This record gives sequence, C-alpha cells and structure tokens, in this order.
Amino acid sequence: WGAFLDSVLDRFGDAAIFAGLALWFAGRGDDLRMASLCLACLVLGAVVSYAKARAEGLGYTANVGIAERADRLVAVLVTTGLVGWFDLPIVVLEVVLWLLAAASAWTVLQRVRTVRRQALVEAT
Repeated sequence: WGAFLDSVLDRFGDAAIFAGLALWFAGRGDDLRMASLCLACLVLGAVVSYAKARAEGLGYTANVGIAERADRLVAVLVTTGLVGWFDLPIVVLEVVLWLLAAASAWTVLQRVRTVRRQALVEAT
C-alpha cells in the first residue's frame, strides 16, 4: 500500500511543478511556446514512469534511461529557482526544459526497446 500511495503522490507532485510552470507561461508569462514545453515535460515524465511500472506489472524490467524522476525534478526546480532568484534570462529555463523533454523521450524509447527485447526472448 505504501509503495502504491507513494507512486501516486509522486505523479501529483510532478504534475504540480510542470502544470504550475505551464499555467504561468500561458497566463502572466504570456508565452505559449514555453507553456507547451512544460506540458510536454509533464506528459513525457508521466510516460517514463508509466513505462517502467507497466513493464514491472507484466514481469519485465525497464531500469534503463537517462531521465529518472529525481533528475528531472532537481533540474527543473534548481533551474526555476536560479532564474527567479538571480534574474537569469528565461532562455536558461527553456534550454533545460528542452533537454528534459528530449531526455524523457529518449528514456521512453529505451524502456520500450528493453521490454520488447525481453518479450522476444520470452517468446522463443
């Protein structure tokens, strides 16, 4: 129960961070490109987690990838803090968000490929 609840609450935490940024950029920040980028990070981050959980639920492992949850959150939170506190250009956050989106997409592909290989071995 505890592990399940922790995973569910983690998704809420991830959503709060990226959705908050997306809402800022869609509203007062008036930057739909950045809002869309935040939403992409949110969706890709959720799929990274889902791919691993689903693989494990099917009896496979998917412990691969370069965009683990902790890494994604540290990167976005530290960068957002630095941009806000030290008045760094918003492009610093944009670069980090693009890197997070790309790393998350790559991680999803790695996990899909890893599970596919395991399934093929099991089928033979």
